[in-house]
Amino acid sequence: MAVLCMALMCAGSVRAQESSAQRREPGTVSFDESWTYAGNSAIHSGTAELYLASEEAGGGRKNVTVCVNAGHGTSGGGEAKTLSHPDGTPKVTGGTNAAGEVYSIAVSSGTTFLDGATEASVNLQVALELKKLLLEDGYDVLMIREGDDVQLDNIARTVIANNCADLHIAIHFDSTDSNKGCYYCSVPDNGTYRAMEPVASHWQEHNRLGSCLVQGLQQEGTAVFGDGTLQMDLTQTSYSTIPSVDIELGDRASDHSSDACARYARGLKAGVDLYCSAAK
Repeated sequence: MAVLCMALMCAGSVRAQESSAQRREPGTVSFDESWTYAGNSAIHSGTAELYLASEEAGGGRKNVTVCVNAGHGTSGGGEAKTLSHPDGTPKVTGGTNAAGEVYSIAVSSGTTFLDGATEASVNLQVALELKKLLLEDGYDVLMIREGDDVQLDNIARTVIANNCADLHIAIHFDSTDSNKGCYYCSVPDNGTYRAMEPVASHWQEHNRLGSCLVQGLQQEGTAVFGDGTLQMDLTQTSYSTIPSVDIELGDRASDHSSDACARYARGLKAGVDLYCSAAK
């Protein structure tokens, strides 16, 4: 089933010329405790890395920074907890943490594929391929994780993205085993949740980005689960102030060969193109 990428206004999408991506110098990005919501993070001693595209890349630098967040991969992340929502209200849907929980696991360990591969390792493989494709086409890239472990919890990752990127894509696979296809975690249709900041100001752009990513994946041959969405109250979404989405590329029964990971990366890159082109 085709998933249409809705048109969007530039003011609600890629805001490189505004305050969303404050850092434009390449190199290591450390967590800044003065950033909004930083005080809610429990694990933040790690660092991210910002890469700038060459002026000769693609059609030249696009001045758009994409945060590529390879999900999981934080040793000890399952032993710490953080506020599910910045205002301390409980979760409105289940997931890794149950609906009604005020505190959520800081970073879960992720699932394991049927052949024993860890989700964290496959997420990273896709993330590294996506980084390459984005840089080649003129996008700057903020990499949250480039190795097996980074000491940044879900809030820290989101806060860094909020301050150093224009888009935030967290790469995941579901824990089911039906080879269900891809979908994005959409913002729950819950009035209280959608009225909470920063969700209230950004939930529509989160959903638009997710829709574009699923369309890009579908164009590259990835099967789509249902209508490509699953409503989910996530820590990432609850703290994001830029277009941000958790994209589930499949589940623990899905193909995660090198060829498949390259295909997922091409699909995600196509989705980024769709989202950004709609903003012009």
